Order: sequence, then C-alpha cells, then structure tokens
Amino acid sequence: MRTENDWITTPITADLLRGALDLEHTEHGVLPHRLPARVRARYTDGQLAMAESQPSGVRLAFRTRATAVELDTLPTKRTYVGAPPRPDGVYELLVDGRPAGRGSVPDGNILTIDMTTGGAELRTGPAGTLRFTGLPEGDGDGGKDVEIWLPHNETTELLALRTDAPVEPAPDRGRRVWLHHGSSISHGSDAAGPTEIWPALAASGGGVDLVNLGLAGSALLDPFIARTLRDTPADLISVKIGINVVNADVMRLRAFTPAVHGFLDTIRDGHPGTPLLVVSPILCPLHEDTPGPSAPDLAHLSEGRLRFAAMGDPAEKAAGKLTLRVIRDELARIVAQRAEEDPNLHHLDGLRLYGETDFAELPLPDGLHPDAAAHRRIGERFADQVFGTGGAFAAPRV
Repeated sequence: MRTENDWITTPITADLLRGALDLEHTEHGVLPHRLPARVRARYTDGQLAMAESQPSGVRLAFRTRATAVELDTLPTKRTYVGAPPRPDGVYELLVDGRPAGRGSVPDGNILTIDMTTGGAELRTGPAGTLRFTGLPEGDGDGGKDVEIWLPHNETTELLALRTDAPVEPAPDRGRRVWLHHGSSISHGSDAAGPTEIWPALAASGGGVDLVNLGLAGSALLDPFIARTLRDTPADLISVKIGINVVNADVMRLRAFTPAVHGFLDTIRDGHPGTPLLVVSPILCPLHEDTPGPSAPDLAHLSEGRLRFAAMGDPAEKAAGKLTLRVIRDELARIVAQRAEEDPNLHHLDGLRLYGETDFAELPLPDGLHPDAAAHRRIGERFADQVFGTGGAFAAPRV
C-alpha cells in the first residue's frame, strides 16, 4: 500500500504543459487557458470564456521513471436543461506516444445552461483524483515521455501532480508546431476523447505538436483571435472558417470578404512566410443553402434530444446573407487571389474532409456536429491531404 510519504508532489508550471497559451493561478491551483490574459480581460463573452477555458489539445507533458501517477483536478461540467446528461470528460494517458490509459473525474462543479433563455447557474462541487498505475519504468536514459491529455470539453483546474519518481519537463523533440483555429468541430464537439478530436488525430498522423484554438461557437473572424494567431510561435497555421459565421448570423457577404482579408493580413503581420492553410466548412445540410441563425429545436429538446434547426430564409441569400455554399466559393476566390502574391497561402475545400457520401454514412447527430467516427475520418483525411506528400504542410525534404 503506497503511503503519503512515497509520493513526490511536483508543482504544475507552464513548462509541464503543452497547448496552453496562459496559466492562471486560482484559489485551488492553476487553470490552463487557450487565450492570453489580455484577450480574456478585453472580450468577456460568456460563450468564448467557456470555450477557451476548456483545454482542448492541452496536455501535461513530462519525463519520468514513475510507475504511478495521480492528478487532482477540479472540473467544471456542463448540463443543459431538458437535454440528456453529458458524459464525464475523459483524460487520456500516453506513454512514449502510445495510449496507456484513460479515466474521468466524476466530481466537480456543475454549470447548468438553459438554452431557451440563455441563462446559466453554477453549482460548486468537490475536486477529484485521477490515478494511473502499473506504468513501465522506461529506458535507461531517464525513463519515458508521459502525456496526460486533459478533457477537451470540461474546464479543468489542476490542483496537484503526484508521482512515485521525480518528474522533469518533456524535452523538445524538434517537431514542428501546428497552430489551428476553428469552431466547435475543431474544438472537439462529440469526439470520444481529447486525443480523438480531429485536430489531435491529424497532428498525430502528421508528426507535429498541436496548439488548438478550436473555440466552440467562437470562430467569428474576431480581430483579437487573429492577433493571438499572429503573436503565437508556430511553424504551420490553419484557420477553418465558416460554420459559426453562418449559425451565429454575424455578418453578410459585404462584411465577410474584407473580414477574411483583414484576418489573414493580421496573421501575416507575425508570420509572413509560414505555411498558412484556409479550410472551408465541412458539409452541414442544415446551412448549405439556408442562412442562420441556428437554434436548438425545442420540439426535440422536450423529447430529451438535442438537435439544431436553421432559422434563416433561403430567399435572404439575395440580400447577402451567408450560407455554407456561398462561404466555400468566396474563400476559394479569396485564397486564389491572394496566393498570386503569397505562395505559402493554401486552400482546402472542407468537402474533401467530410462531404455528401460521408453524411450518408455518418450523419451529424444533432445536425451540426460530427460524431466520434466522423472525427476520426476527418482527422485521417486531413493528415493525408495536408501533411502527406504534396500537401500544404508536407515536411520539407532533407
């Protein structure tokens, strides 16, 4: 039986984290953030605050000979009035890059959201402990590389890291850093776990380190996001644009085109020659030809199922309201125009990642978000088409 004196407690500091842009010290411990403090202070939208505090793509990364690891956390879970309970967030353990365990922390705070009114109520709860045991010691040069991927869909305060052997930050393995921005689909939506969101799967296939700025409901061409991308070190950058612009109904075509140009201009201010990929929306029949906004379908919600409905009128396209088809065409045009002077700017049609035949086989369960199997398909296709031979992010030949 392991006693308290057998454990080594290591302070959780920024050098033990990958994929976070900031680390906030809280009453209980530390809270990883995916947006810098200056952005959070200036833009206080509730949806954005919730999304950026959910650590999609964030992982603890360290080297150790430990055979047992404990992590105390305080998660904040979401529940929706009238909808089925959401499963607990998943933590995934990798040892030397290979899956070695997964678990959940059932306790924590509960944020109850009423989608009919927009109101929310927070109920505080206790912290919990995640345990992984029986790990191999590793090789003779200092052990093994360990990663604990945090739940992509639960705000997660980190309270304590305990191991039965010393811990040091994982070394830099020289992999390229891929910085990605997108919507809830890039955030992880209905993926089965944090390493199974499509950007994590693509990063694994491409052999790169992921910094994921997929922000649920918040891929809206905001200038502060462009500045964050501009200021974040990266070897590769991609932006997936479209679905949130439509389903939030935030602009028309007249505003969309200069907003895209301005967004890309700002990124280029900090990364003038970095490979930059613009990805258009995957198929979403709800908004292919019908403008936004989208909203919860209350008829289905009363039956305990969460589905979305398009609230716009297809006739409004003539007045410049946006649909996914319009956005795909405009993004292709914008990138082709800019690429004449920017050879490192690339375009990927989202239908090549998930299109009509995919929807027939793997439909979107709630009308907007891919399920776990579709996440895997999108991630594998992105890795093949973008990181593979001839792709925008193909490794340079040595």
